[in-house]
Amino acid sequence: MVKFLVIRFSSIGDIVLTSPVVRRLHQQVEGAEVHYLTKPGYAPLLKANPHITKVHTLSENQAETVGLLKQEGFDYVIDLQNNLRSLDIKRALKRMYFTVHKLNLKKWLLVNFRINRLPDLHIVERYLQTVQLFCGEDDGQGLDYFIPEGEHVAPGELPEPFRSGYIALVTGAKHVTKKLPVEKMTILIAGLNHPVILLGGPEDEATGKQLVASLPQKKILNGCGKWSVNQSASVIQQANCVITHDTGMMHIAAAFNKKIITIWGNTIPHFGMYAYHPDPLSVDFEVPGLSCRPCSKLGKTACPKKHFKCMMDQDTDEIAATANRLF
Repeated sequence: MVKFLVIRFSSIGDIVLTSPVVRRLHQQVEGAEVHYLTKPGYAPLLKANPHITKVHTLSENQAETVGLLKQEGFDYVIDLQNNLRSLDIKRALKRMYFTVHKLNLKKWLLVNFRINRLPDLHIVERYLQTVQLFCGEDDGQGLDYFIPEGEHVAPGELPEPFRSGYIALVTGAKHVTKKLPVEKMTILIAGLNHPVILLGGPEDEATGKQLVASLPQKKILNGCGKWSVNQSASVIQQANCVITHDTGMMHIAAAFNKKIITIWGNTIPHFGMYAYHPDPLSVDFEVPGLSCRPCSKLGKTACPKKHFKCMMDQDTDEIAATANRLF
């Protein structure tokens, strides 16, 4: 038996993007046990994954976490986080480890000087390169997402107008500069010819309520803050198509091979975090010709230039028309 510890602390999308590594280690290494270390808040994303033997979570006392991990007797550590905390854990475990290259310097050059030295590789491919000694090439099966028993949203639980199909619209994003302003989302929804289910966390509840109130004539179900991540994933799994920002929900939609419309703001697909193996009809929307983009590799609380053209200039009419066609 070979025991692997995969490390990725956060967040939703990043953890989903590690699923091919977990699958390949489990399927390709004879007798492999694959354990996973993450933050407690993200353990629900992994608990139903049949390729994972055990999920470990970080405690506030890192020494306590390391002590429990040492008891497992791992053979190898696969570090897909690559930060100071994961480095400390690797050193403490004293096992052979393999670490993903995050390419932070190359991203910094692109953001700050528009010097593009990034390889044309998706982050999943770089994750797989990290474990190529064990697994070889990608198996072409895309991402995995497994919804735990009892956390599905059955079609019969939805109001009647939504049982015959709907568009899932992910309203939020971790950073303000990665999401459409409410006024632009209102225009977008007004152009949709089908029922819409809004998805987001508790922090997006107010946005959902505002959108519903602004469009009383539309069939809109506000799920923001109503469902857990796994329940929201179930809603995405059943959607006819998904409109999303550069978020974790985009990657969950890709895991279900959905038709995805991704709206890109301050970040860019070339960072290597675009939807991986979604439905081939999926479409990216970006505002071309902006010299200020990307302004960050992750996102910001406000547009540094104050104009927010990367979102304010999005063609919401064309986005709506595309969603109506994909439906």
